[in-house]
Amino acid sequence: MPAISQPIARDIISDFAEEISKRKIKSAKPSKTIINFRTDLVDTFERDIVKVPIEILRFRKDNGRIASDVIDHTNTSGILDEGDEEVQDLLRKFLKRKDPEKTEILYKNILHAGQLDPAIVTCDGFLINGNRRKMVMDRLGSDHPNDERFRYMNVVILPGMEDEGGPPSLLEIEKLENRYQLQSEGKSEYYKFDRALSIRRKIQIGLSLEDQISDDPQYAGATKAQIDQAIKGIKKNYLDPLDCVDRYLKQFNRENQYQTVSSGRGDREGRWQAFIDYSNTYNTKFSNQRYLLEKGIEEDEIGDIEEAAFNIIRLRNVPDMPKVHTIMRDLHKYCGTREGKKELMNIPRKVEPILPIEELFEDAEQEKPLSRQDIDAKWSAKYKEPITFHLKRASKIYEAQKEKETPISLLEAALKKLTHKDMDLSSISTGDYDKARNLAAEIQKEASELEGKIYRQKKNLKKLIRNK
Repeated sequence: MPAISQPIARDIISDFAEEISKRKIKSAKPSKTIINFRTDLVDTFERDIVKVPIEILRFRKDNGRIASDVIDHTNTSGILDEGDEEVQDLLRKFLKRKDPEKTEILYKNILHAGQLDPAIVTCDGFLINGNRRKMVMDRLGSDHPNDERFRYMNVVILPGMEDEGGPPSLLEIEKLENRYQLQSEGKSEYYKFDRALSIRRKIQIGLSLEDQISDDPQYAGATKAQIDQAIKGIKKNYLDPLDCVDRYLKQFNRENQYQTVSSGRGDREGRWQAFIDYSNTYNTKFSNQRYLLEKGIEEDEIGDIEEAAFNIIRLRNVPDMPKVHTIMRDLHKYCGTREGKKELMNIPRKVEPILPIEELFEDAEQEKPLSRQDIDAKWSAKYKEPITFHLKRASKIYEAQKEKETPISLLEAALKKLTHKDMDLSSISTGDYDKARNLAAEIQKEASELEGKIYRQKKNLKKLIRNK
């Protein structure tokens, strides 16, 4: 999706806004603060901090922390109406499973010291900054019903229709969330997969990578070269792996079903790291014309190799093999020989990405479809053997190749012997002078011929690359 060039207004739910206006209490301490919104910091403009009953504050579905859950659910079940109470319960569920350990820490901190920083909400009560705090304070209110601290949240309410400057656009909300996301003092970091989706959504709305980075305190005063390097890092660690995820989901006819990749930091079956490592291999090796020529890999074979990689990632646990992300890191080595490449390319020839329709149901009448987890388990059981067999064959070929002497290792060994500390010419006996000279001349001749051959090979490779 191209970036949106014109600011898009966010719809305000008037009933919610009216309830927020009626029920807010101007008795929070401190009573004012400066937030990083529009030009407030430059103008040192203070906004009121007010108390609002927790039950009328609502989670925002475009919270970057739960991006994968929301996109997945929208794709499979339809658009989420964040004004609906059932949807609010669903968003709470998404937040709850994201980072349970840090949520428990936040619970204890607020129980001990109360809410320290005000949340930021729209005029109709949707949280831009403070979604996890509301989730925790809801729970605290349930656990400690007589504690007044957990009935209200301290919030800064952004402008409404009648206020100066008017309500924030969608782009302004994304900017605001980005600024507070990057100021992670005491906040849990977004799970990197969700952050990747959040970064991409911000780009689609019109917030460029340069703008997103400019909000990061660690790049304050950074040079253009440093900003460019940071952009490369974001593409490498977030956007490029996310592109691989999209190709993976398309292969298995699961577009936008991101929960099949990973549900969060605590998901032991998560595959995000595997995509980071595969993406790096793909972009440094399989997109490198020189490497493909050196290894004899044709461009039209990359698709089969990638399909094999995605099958391995879906299987995830390969018996007696390294972890899947390590396999992805070394994938180029497994197909670095003709025989190893052949074994990898056999995987997609033996594996179907989608199970037959009759295998997708729990009963013969096809009335009760299997869950995605059960489908994955059935697919893995069906194709575990061929994937494992060919991957292990490719691995063994690579290991055997490692043990063979290579031209580089032989040349290094020869040079090492010629420069060895025992190469003391004064110790040659007088009767071996002619033999030593002949050997040195032969070495010189062979070395000269080798240098010429290597030069010609390099020249031919450059010519092939130009022609490609």
